[in-house]
Amino acid sequence: MSIEKRSEIHDRVKSFHYAFEGWWFVLRTQHNAWIHAVVTLAIVALGLWLGLPRRDWAVLILTFMAVWMAEFMNTAIEAVVDMTMPDIHPLAKVAKDVAAAAVLVGALGAVLVGLLLLGPPLWARLFGA
Repeated sequence: MSIEKRSEIHDRVKSFHYAFEGWWFVLRTQHNAWIHAVVTLAIVALGLWLGLPRRDWAVLILTFMAVWMAEFMNTAIEAVVDMTMPDIHPLAKVAKDVAAAAVLVGALGAVLVGLLLLGPPLWARLFGA
């Protein structure tokens, strides 16, 4: 294998390392990320218990992804705002509030998706209807 090819592979591995560092930072520092993690794991366990079909899993995975991406972007925006605007500024507040609203919208949408996908089979499993 050429040196250039090894360097390219090394760069790709480093980029994954940086991404996982970012993920770990969010889990270590953001309280809501722990809520997302617990809910994600609980929904996965519930979906396995209910034996959801593949299409429902695809929708759930996309939903998890949307919420996690919103949380990651919210954390990144907060960090950039804090770094560039250490003093209170009305636009800094707007940036942080809008980023937080994106997470809220994603989470509320995820609840609706969860109810639509998990509600009927859970009801049937619990109440036999």
